Amino acid sequence: MGKFAVKKVKTGIKFDLKAGNGEVIASSEVYSSDAACRKGIESVRKNAVEANLEDQTVEDVVKVTHPKFEMYTDKAGEFRFRLKAKNGEIIAVSEGYKSKASCLNGIESVRKNAPEADIFFVEA
Repeated sequence: MGKFAVKKVKTGIKFDLKAGNGEVIASSEVYSSDAACRKGIESVRKNAVEANLEDQTVEDVVKVTHPKFEMYTDKAGEFRFRLKAKNGEIIAVSEGYKSKASCLNGIESVRKNAPEADIFFVEA
């Protein structure tokens, strides 16, 4: 089972969604308060399940409505995804993946782990 690891950083508080094996599969922005961070976690839990996939790595991108996972390639040529809520805000982002298949696995891992993931606090 996955978990949301919440930690304080210099500029606020953020979370990493970790898979059952401890690997980070998605990270949040930095929030100004604990309450805002918890709202972000709830948004990821809810939106990850119903989000469609918009594959921006193909030539003829099929646009989908929010909430959605956007899969894209970064400047280094790695595959990444971001989860956007119904209002279009980015609520979680991935690290870079060498292959598209790995990125798709990351998205599925978020879908699977986020809804039931426990929240725990870690020291920075």
